Amino acid sequence: MRKMFIAMLLVISQLIVAQETENNKGLLTTTTYKYGHNGMELIVTTKKETIIISTFNSKLAIKDEIAEKIYNYYKNNKGASIESGDTVIINGDKAKVTGKCIVRKNGKLIVVEFYYEKIEWHSGLTELYKKNIG
Repeated sequence: MRKMFIAMLLVISQLIVAQETENNKGLLTTTTYKYGHNGMELIVTTKKETIIISTFNSKLAIKDEIAEKIYNYYKNNKGASIESGDTVIINGDKAKVTGKCIVRKNGKLIVVEFYYEKIEWHSGLTELYKKNIG
């Protein structure tokens, strides 16, 4: 009788844990961060131009992949009307990143700056960049 009671208690506790895990999957968490990585991530030189991709407020875990995707976005859309200050959404393997894209041209030099504003990790966590004031 005691073994049956323990077995039923284990089954009930497993059901409770499984239910809590299932409920937490749908739970979205939003946090802010103040410090990110800033720097030149990618330089591409062709006969016609040199393109520098710089990112600001990025996360180290995704900065290289997102910089590559920003370059591809610029390359695929440069004939279209990319304007400085446009909000751009980049889908990566680990997260979706939203930010402002600023394009500066000086002769054959093109600088594409991407400022992270929001990172939506595939785990459900959302991080918003909050400028450190003061």
